[in-house]
Amino acid sequence: MTTGRGVLAVLALLLTSLLNPAPATAAAAVACAVDPATPKRQFRAMWVASVANIDWPSATGLSVAAQQAEFRSWLDLAVQKRMNAVVVQVRPTADAFWPSPFEPWSNWLTGTQGGNPGYDPMAFMVAEAHARNLEFHAWFNPYRIANHADPNRLISTHPARKNPGWRFAYGGKLYYNPGIPAVRSFIQDAMMDAVTKYDVDGVHLDDYFYPYPVSGQAIPDSGTFAQYPNGFTNINDWRRDNVNLLIKELGRRIHAAKAHVRFGVSPFGIWRNAGTDPLGSNTSGLQSYDAIYADSRRWVKEGWLDYITPQLYWHIGYNVADYKVLTAWWAGVVRGTDVQLYVGQAAYRAGVDPAWQRTAELSDHLTYNRQHPEVRGDVFFSAKDVKANRINSVSTMTAAHYTKPALLPEHGSAAAPGAPSITSATRGSGGVALAWQGGGTAYAVYRVNGSPAADPCFFADARNLLTTTRATTFTDPTAAAGSTYTYYVSALNRTHQESGQSAGRVVTGGDGGTFSVIVDNAGAGFTAGANWGTSTFSAQRHGADYRYAPPVAASDPAWFSAAIPAAGSYRVEVWYPADPGYNSATPYLVAGQTIRVDQRTGGGTWRGLGTFTLPAGTANVVGVSRWTSTTGYVIADAVRITKV
Repeated sequence: MTTGRGVLAVLALLLTSLLNPAPATAAAAVACAVDPATPKRQFRAMWVASVANIDWPSATGLSVAAQQAEFRSWLDLAVQKRMNAVVVQVRPTADAFWPSPFEPWSNWLTGTQGGNPGYDPMAFMVAEAHARNLEFHAWFNPYRIANHADPNRLISTHPARKNPGWRFAYGGKLYYNPGIPAVRSFIQDAMMDAVTKYDVDGVHLDDYFYPYPVSGQAIPDSGTFAQYPNGFTNINDWRRDNVNLLIKELGRRIHAAKAHVRFGVSPFGIWRNAGTDPLGSNTSGLQSYDAIYADSRRWVKEGWLDYITPQLYWHIGYNVADYKVLTAWWAGVVRGTDVQLYVGQAAYRAGVDPAWQRTAELSDHLTYNRQHPEVRGDVFFSAKDVKANRINSVSTMTAAHYTKPALLPEHGSAAAPGAPSITSATRGSGGVALAWQGGGTAYAVYRVNGSPAADPCFFADARNLLTTTRATTFTDPTAAAGSTYTYYVSALNRTHQESGQSAGRVVTGGDGGTFSVIVDNAGAGFTAGANWGTSTFSAQRHGADYRYAPPVAASDPAWFSAAIPAAGSYRVEVWYPADPGYNSATPYLVAGQTIRVDQRTGGGTWRGLGTFTLPAGTANVVGVSRWTSTTGYVIADAVRITKV
């Protein structure tokens, strides 16, 4: 990464399809009014740079606790700004932020190259990002070895020190030589180690390929060209091919290892100027095709990438490289391809550069993006500048464009999961608590005011979207007392295809209305010992499976826990599959009482145990005991608790 670095529109179905090229809900079949300020899908991210401790860690040698607290704060900032991804630098200088068998621990962690930080930062970062339902894109710099030119300063086991023929010095820095096939393979192996070991969502390369030109210096690779010409007679074409091979081969390896992981590159914003090449942009700046041998346009046209994030770090109206000119040009490049376009935004320039003193500059970039439906999102450099919010630029942008969450753009052709079902919706002092069952990787929660009839246009944009989460519970703290709402939940798979919405669940404006909760054996409220087996034998089961155990002269109960909102009377019902081989006197434990149920008959429906007085709070409410003298398995499947 280069470190120098509305009005509501009522649109019909055509614009809906442009803003959301592949709608996953029934809204695609009808004409819906949508608001371009609340798009349903948009990639929103920030770069978290580790090189030179730009963002994280803020300094070398911090304690594990301090490093982790800092990283959590960056993720919390992303959530606060309604972003849905982070792009984190994990290989800044031919090193690693994970225990790599190929390269040393990064000195940006401990201050000493090869120094073990005392934990696995990559595992920690991925887990923390996913806990907030943020995508984690692992950012690698492919060729940079060091920001100095002295190989003796590298750790003795460093591959670049053990293989001096792999490197060259240029402009006061050390680089791997892109023209050596063994180097290209090694770099890919080093990056693929992270891809295969960790649950990353994306692999991201920045703009550093061959080094940026330094006046009066030539790249010392003529000998490499002579040794590995690969059929080329022009060294510049050969250098571009070396980079092309890295992009093409790495993309194939990523997708072969994990088809859902996306591959993206953030190149310098200008490919070529129209004055040099009629296919280029109407600009007059440095040309990455010629200067650093990055044929970024070809990467898109060949489909070697899943997304491209050009660094359009210039203001609107800049005569050398106008933001609007370049955005329109890149939109044209991706048009007709499967490559998604996200724009790299220069948050670091706002309030710093003389030409970036307008508070609305960043916000105006995103407003202009709406004219080009090919722009599917934005990435901001970098995290510390998002936090700094100089001249109020970031908060102005988010107030205009990020007032609602957004689903990530879908990719690939995987089938959407089935629609989830809401099992409880209860108003309490902290808001409305929802719980549901479903088979998604993540879920989208929608809220509609009142209790109108279901309408697919509720979900055409994000105006009714409350949150996305990987959990199966959510508490809506913004639910106003006295207001009635209808909630819906949809499921998303790993590549973000969306199911249809659940049936709506109405929560009235009173004291919460009727409380009812279903606890399934597969849910978080169920616990059972090791002697309880899992079965899918009976089609009468509730949910995906149920639990069973043989009777013994000991209780060993399976428990169904629930959060009871207030002390009072509650009807308790149970669900179990029936079978002649099951127990005729299964003991259910409720409120100090034992109720025996013949599980040989009457299965596949709710069966009442009675009405019981329950205290408020979260506790084990219903148990299924194994202590019975009759034969046959005792079954624990689901319970339903309803306030009466």
